[in-house]
Amino acid sequence: MVFDKQKVEAKAKDIRVNSLKMIHAANSGHPGGSLSIADILSVLYFGGQLKYDSKNPELNERDILVVSKGHSSPAVYSVLGLAGFFPIEDTISFRQFGSMFQGHIDRMRVPGVEMSTGSLGHGLSNALGVALGAKLDKNPKTVFVILSDGELQEGSNWEAFMAAAHFKADNLIAILDRNRIQLDGWTETTMGLEPIKEKLEAFLWDVQEINGHDVSAINEAISKAKAAKTQKPQFIIANTVKGKGVSFMEDQVAWHGVAPSDEDLTKALQELS
Repeated sequence: MVFDKQKVEAKAKDIRVNSLKMIHAANSGHPGGSLSIADILSVLYFGGQLKYDSKNPELNERDILVVSKGHSSPAVYSVLGLAGFFPIEDTISFRQFGSMFQGHIDRMRVPGVEMSTGSLGHGLSNALGVALGAKLDKNPKTVFVILSDGELQEGSNWEAFMAAAHFKADNLIAILDRNRIQLDGWTETTMGLEPIKEKLEAFLWDVQEINGHDVSAINEAISKAKAAKTQKPQFIIANTVKGKGVSFMEDQVAWHGVAPSDEDLTKALQELS
């Protein structure tokens, strides 16, 4: 597939718009982190980087995407709806009683969701298990995992980083949503993570660092990671902005997990349009 920058950027905007509408309707959810990963998700699903079939979600040869930061469910449900796994209009039932669109993503309910996540710190270990299983089966699939930066404070991730390098999981690509904000505040105030790049290189991963809102840069980084012949797992630090696309939400800790009011939603949709 030829990379269509205009299409990918338009779909990223649609992900942001739908995410905010869902959170507003539920009066609950996590807008900041949903907006920060919209460009990454759009490149994966609409830039030709993720192999999937929305009509056959269990296709054996499909690539796997584990979204470890499962609280960014509005963005995940939005991209899956836009990709045809279910009608996008259905997502407006987000967080309503009986809805399949729960606050954290659930693979038992939602077509296209590969792993139930949201208990932070576990997505990478699970993705590594899938990647190693694929290698044993000689299945050429790529396994992606999107991590939040706050969850890198969990020790289980560092065990997985060490194991992935040891077992040469070169079919594993981790993408870090480095928006620098978590529930308690700025990551570097809560529990400093830097220097992330040097730490991961010391754990024997190949590491790239990019602008996580430049869809061309995201696409190129993923292509480079796929093409690497180093037998190392691949890591992409995507520097992002919490609440990207809505001026009054950007870089604001308060918008980690607060629903927009009627007035907020109107302003946000005007900016995104």
